[in-house]
Amino acid sequence: MRINTKFRTEHIEIMDDFSLEGEELQLTLNRLSKINKFLGGNNITLDGVKKLLSKTDISKTVTVLDIGCGGGDMLRMLSDFGAKNNIDFKMHGIDANYFTITYAQGLSTGYPNISYSCRDVLGKDFSTRQYDIVLCTLTLHHFGNEQIIDLMGRLANMCKLGIIVNDLQRSKIAYRLFQTICVVFRLNRMTREDGLVSILRGFKKCELEQFAEKLHLKNYSIQWKWAFRYQWIISHI
Repeated sequence: MRINTKFRTEHIEIMDDFSLEGEELQLTLNRLSKINKFLGGNNITLDGVKKLLSKTDISKTVTVLDIGCGGGDMLRMLSDFGAKNNIDFKMHGIDANYFTITYAQGLSTGYPNISYSCRDVLGKDFSTRQYDIVLCTLTLHHFGNEQIIDLMGRLANMCKLGIIVNDLQRSKIAYRLFQTICVVFRLNRMTREDGLVSILRGFKKCELEQFAEKLHLKNYSIQWKWAFRYQWIISHI
């Protein structure tokens, strides 16, 4: 099958149904967590946090908001990092799916510095509370281009230190690699189908640069990372 990666696909993922719940969704969240660990994907976000923290006073509590937190893997990883490095994190994860939030809460019972809530980040009830750092790991590709401009504009006004975006590069090689992973890991239908659509909803570097230009961002960096990810750090420092 020919793969066209010139433009972002408008196809939606099964997971974009916020009312989704049940065993298959939980299995998908588990499988995605394992794939991220296998490929080291969450380390890209952690690396971005380290870069922002290197420019600020970490003797005080650092507040973090995780947009589209899923099962909370990134927040637990960050909490463990903070515990090992004497950094006091106070973190909040939001996701638009109530089942996913409940699942994340269950996995995070040993982390009193992490809280969760079910929110639509594009909704009118989305909080305007200030945080030091906002994380957006494998979330941005779920939105259309105009929605991304709206969301990133909101997030830029909510954070003191900066935003860390960790998302997929749209490429044929990445698509074929994930097809191989589907076979190796014997992935369930939702993980297979959503994973391939996610890649086709991913980004080219020039597209992220265009978003930055439209948002009038001055202090940012965009770097390619393994495995076929972009790390986009927007700094307010």
